[in-house]
Amino acid sequence: MKIAAIDIGSNAARLLINEVKEPKKGKPEFIKLNLLRIPFRLGFDVFAYGEIGAERKKMVINSMKVFAQLMEIYGVEHYRACATSAMRDAKNGKEIIDLVKQESGIQIEIISGDEEATLIYENHVAEGLDKNFGYLYIDVGGGSTELTYYENGKMKYEHSFNIGTIRLINNLVTKENWEELKTEIKTKIVSKKPMVAIGSGGNINKIFSLSKTKDGKPLSLNMLKTFYKDLKDLTVEERMAKYRLREDRADVLVPALEIFNKVLSWTEISQIFVPKISVADGLIHSIYDNLKKNK
Repeated sequence: MKIAAIDIGSNAARLLINEVKEPKKGKPEFIKLNLLRIPFRLGFDVFAYGEIGAERKKMVINSMKVFAQLMEIYGVEHYRACATSAMRDAKNGKEIIDLVKQESGIQIEIISGDEEATLIYENHVAEGLDKNFGYLYIDVGGGSTELTYYENGKMKYEHSFNIGTIRLINNLVTKENWEELKTEIKTKIVSKKPMVAIGSGGNINKIFSLSKTKDGKPLSLNMLKTFYKDLKDLTVEERMAKYRLREDRADVLVPALEIFNKVLSWTEISQIFVPKISVADGLIHSIYDNLKKNK
């Protein structure tokens, strides 16, 4: 069975195509056939002007046509296309969704921040985790940051904050936004158990690969602070040259590190694990689970 997920974020859109193999015994296997990422950067329009401009609107429509063709070529049987923070906030979001449907046949759903948070754990990352710990998932995007806290295999807390990398670049995050985040962390994410952080999003994955940390080993908060200090003092061009980054990654890394550092400091967690999980992976799993339920 072939399943596709389209995740339209504030910084980039991703198309993930998986083949699901179902052995007679044991768990299904999800095999990645293709992953395509296009940096739309919708947040730069939406968070500054309240809507998606003509150029980016054209990019969205043309890309969705390509995504539709790729899904056809791969023989995709089921898909979901979800848009998050930027499309949610755009005055012309609905108009663009209608145009995309008309031109490509793809139906985009706008999902809430909380639903976005839940999708990341549709990866069943919480399965098989040591019950002696509490787990805080931190997903940092262009328009928002999702925090979800698990204990004893159950979700105890989830919240979406309007603090994202593109909002920070555009100086759209207020002192009150930070205060809200800090207060929520200090009052709602409390546990007698030691806590472990799990990070997701393109930026923490990039830092993980730059740090040359071995898979399965955590990044320390000290290492994140060191990267932040180093990158913060460089121009975008210097970051691109020193770390071989694309421009659409070089500019958002610093605000992403600022968010991760604050969340970890306020929760008093000293290290963060970075499994390869994303909203797109979560979408694939949720589609598969729903198909199984409805059989």
